[in-house]
Amino acid sequence: MTLQVYNTLTRQKEPFTPIEPGCVRMYVCGPTVYDHAHIGHAKLYVSMDIIVRYLRYTGRDVLYVQNITDVGHLLESGEDRILKGARREKTDPMQVVERYMRSYMDDMDGLRAIRPDIMPRATGHVPEQIAAVEQLIESGHAYEVKGSVYFDVSSTPNYGKLSGRKVEELEEGARVDVRAEKRRPQDFALWKRAEPEHIMRWRSPWGEGFPGWHIECSAMAGKYLGANFDIHGGGLENIFPHNECEIAQSEALSGKPFANYWLHAGSLTVDGVKMSKSLGNSVTIRKALQQYPAEVLRFFILSSHYRSPIDYSEDALAAAGRGWERLIAPALATQQALRQPPAPDNAAVDFSDRLENTRAEFSTAMNDDFHAPAALAALFDFAKQVNTLLAAHPRPHDETLNAIAALYQELAGDVLGVLPVESADPSGSAAREETLMQLLAEIRAEARARKDFATSDRIREQLGQAGVALEDGKSGTSWRINAPTAND
Repeated sequence: MTLQVYNTLTRQKEPFTPIEPGCVRMYVCGPTVYDHAHIGHAKLYVSMDIIVRYLRYTGRDVLYVQNITDVGHLLESGEDRILKGARREKTDPMQVVERYMRSYMDDMDGLRAIRPDIMPRATGHVPEQIAAVEQLIESGHAYEVKGSVYFDVSSTPNYGKLSGRKVEELEEGARVDVRAEKRRPQDFALWKRAEPEHIMRWRSPWGEGFPGWHIECSAMAGKYLGANFDIHGGGLENIFPHNECEIAQSEALSGKPFANYWLHAGSLTVDGVKMSKSLGNSVTIRKALQQYPAEVLRFFILSSHYRSPIDYSEDALAAAGRGWERLIAPALATQQALRQPPAPDNAAVDFSDRLENTRAEFSTAMNDDFHAPAALAALFDFAKQVNTLLAAHPRPHDETLNAIAALYQELAGDVLGVLPVESADPSGSAAREETLMQLLAEIRAEARARKDFATSDRIREQLGQAGVALEDGKSGTSWRINAPTAND
């Protein structure tokens, strides 16, 4: 099955055919860095991370660009979000930008999201934005009024094609600060004049001011990916007006389609309610990572299709933790079995059909518009098969175990990012872990030999509390690591 994606622009699922065979150029609208990122950001950027990971897994060369908005994203009141953050913290706007940009990167690293290849900042591309605005004025798509420049929506007949909205139906005030100086309420700002108290300002042909929110993405996407590229990703809430305005100004600039495929991630609520600081239900990524392992948060996000909404709650995360444990426990058991000495009669078990079937089912799921829940289902089926194997053959041949471990690393690790990083390192920390466990097992055996059962039981109980199970058998004591719980 070839890769099929749901294209918001055409409102249908269609085969994915990149402009250049084997290469994918992808742009995703990044965060406005004026506060700590929240779990809604996690939903969006983990979803985009999975798309990039799978495209690369299939052998495609992906150039992934994600911008940082550090100017021009205005509130309904017309106030720049960065300036709001600066006033809140009584500091310089660029200090706010640096603080929360680093916080965002730390959060994404914590969630194990692969960093984009290029992360341009809006303030670093003001000359490109000014040049684009000048070109739009020259071509009759924009006009200047008292130092501000607006895009003339009536100059492009296809405005609204992404969101399905008609220009005549758009209401005044649907976006920020509608000014009487605009020719029509639907026109949007490309450049805003800076009032005397406005701190963030640049010189331009129209006087000192700052760029609008939408023009930054057109300028930076065009610079790094070209006038026409493959994929534009973002959240559903960005379809209108942001993405719609991007299309209008970008296609007016080049005369070419802006992006061929538009992929949008569904929204996130908290306990069934839209997340809002005023409601007190806003959860930052850093707080979520203190409560749950990154892999559990990723598993929770992937348990719903990326285009679908999802509800964040303690019950939902607890359920995700339990599901993740069931999925990952056979992978950890496989790694633990590899650390045990081979049994003298451990013949190789032919597991190749199960491996091939799992890869095929996984790929079929992901080729269906990156259907991560179905991909997880394929891995759950595989987990049952591995559990059955290990129950019948506690120490299968290395060839079989290594093949199982490789598949887990490939699909659960490299593509989905839900495999604990340490489980893929049987030589480093795992080797030290093996030495320590063997030492504790020997100390416990010596205690039992001298009938010091208090010490023996204490070692076993404390290891059990740490997630390590000791199992006594005819050939001695073995140990295994239980999958950590969501609150570990």
